Amino acid sequence: MSIVGRSDRTKFRHQVINPLITAGLIEMTIPDKPTSSKQKCRLTDMGRTWLIERKQ
Repeated sequence: MSIVGRSDRTKFRHQVINPLITAGLIEMTIPDKPTSSKQKCRLTDMGRTWLIERKQ
């Protein structure tokens, strides 16, 4: 969270994570439990494509 300048988890989720999920760039590993301590996010195929295009 510190990389993107956020210190509050809830705000980070609402301002960073949720828009990326809505855009289809990332997905949650446990979609039914968004606040689980074991929750992680992973890139979708669309997210990987976006990153590759952005690096060029």
